[in-house]
Amino acid sequence: MSKVTQVDFLPKEMVSYSKETQTPTETVTEPQQKAEEGEDEEIAEPLPVENTAKEEQEEQEEEDDTPKELTEEERLQLLHSEEFLSFFERGTRIVERALAERVDVCFDYSGRDLEDKEGEMQAGAKLVLNRQFSDECWTKNRVVTCLDWCPQYPELVVASYNNNEDAPNEPDGVALVWNLKYKKNTPEYTFHCQSEVMSVGFANFHPNLVVGGTYSGQIALWDNRSNKRTPVQRTPLSAAAHTHPVYCVNIVGTQNAHNLISISTDGKMCSWSLDMLSQPQESLELVFKQSKSVAVTSMAFPLADVNNFVVGSEDGSVYTASRHGSKAGITDVFEGHHGPVTGLSCHNAAGPVDFSDLFISSSFDWTIKLWSSKNTRPLYSFEDSCDYIYDAMWSPTHPALFACVDLSGHLDLWNLNSDTEVPTASVCVDGGPAVNRVKWAHSGKEIATGDSEGRVQVYDVGEQICVPRADEWTRFVRTLAEIKENREEAEELAI
Repeated sequence: MSKVTQVDFLPKEMVSYSKETQTPTETVTEPQQKAEEGEDEEIAEPLPVENTAKEEQEEQEEEDDTPKELTEEERLQLLHSEEFLSFFERGTRIVERALAERVDVCFDYSGRDLEDKEGEMQAGAKLVLNRQFSDECWTKNRVVTCLDWCPQYPELVVASYNNNEDAPNEPDGVALVWNLKYKKNTPEYTFHCQSEVMSVGFANFHPNLVVGGTYSGQIALWDNRSNKRTPVQRTPLSAAAHTHPVYCVNIVGTQNAHNLISISTDGKMCSWSLDMLSQPQESLELVFKQSKSVAVTSMAFPLADVNNFVVGSEDGSVYTASRHGSKAGITDVFEGHHGPVTGLSCHNAAGPVDFSDLFISSSFDWTIKLWSSKNTRPLYSFEDSCDYIYDAMWSPTHPALFACVDLSGHLDLWNLNSDTEVPTASVCVDGGPAVNRVKWAHSGKEIATGDSEGRVQVYDVGEQICVPRADEWTRFVRTLAEIKENREEAEELAI
């Protein structure tokens, strides 16, 4: 049983309007209507009389607002205007970020996805390739010469490149800022100059500035706030500054008192103010025992030290030096390599034990050597590699961990608390190109490499390697004691 109710709907009344002048046929005043109907209801006001002339004026204005077609000359003038280019560059960067965003629509917020990922990390590889950056326009036929991570924005990494011999009309030197946050393969910022960029770095206390050392001896300063891709400042080519390639640039000091330090193969160290690069504030000749100038290829400052530093040279020697004081200049020489020194790194993992006297050096002699500034003889020599070693760097967070790269395309991680004979983790870059540079991120959880084909790789390091345990510092003290003891025993046997 069901009850059925029938409802009849009236057809929809079609109402049409015309532009004719509408006037009410009859107007009734409010008192009259109240008197006639005897009800307290609001009475609609009479419709206003439309003004035909006003309508015609509005139609004319609408016609005037219709955009007119530009001539070819006007169009080209607009496309090449500085305002349009600035707007287009910002707009395309935003659109590229939006298009590159990847959202996991199947993500499970209950936490099961996170548990699976944690399990994969524990049982997975120790080094996992996260991103690889290259650009057909700017990196083809170029070699990565230097890398640096931005201290303010951890997703930004800058790479410098040498010239492209197959494209003589392109700028010789290029510096590209890559962004790990967005899945795009175009640089966030593109900087260039007329000389190959041999060293590059973010200005620690100025997030908008990038500093580069060039093959010509000039220091270039770029600003991402400028609409120009060319340097906003550069040092002069004169005898007061560098006359040889600048392979090392470094910002040292504090927020309120810092300097740019540059060293060249001309054997000169210069100190600069970023506010004025017209001339160096200080200049120091690096000469050992009144002999010829030291041809510096690499430089490193110990943790929280702005006066003392270490340099590597083309003759295979490592030197300690000071910027100021009675012993300004070269202080000691450390001999042990049989080829040019390609990389230097001072121990900079802060912890309960001070290891700031330690540093490592890499060389073309296929070895990495561990040194202490308290002894001019190497503490240990790592000889696992079978090719030129181009760079080495201590971990910024783990006391016993360092990374190195070589000509055969390998990235090796050494944990001295685990083993001093073979690397703890190793990976080969796809294609086996020469890997020239390695740079740890400030967090110690990512590591970037640059190769001879102009590619930048960023690897995620497993937490079981990069995150130190509480006893790592005391274990490293014991490891160093064993290394020194074994060296002394070997020296006694040699005698």
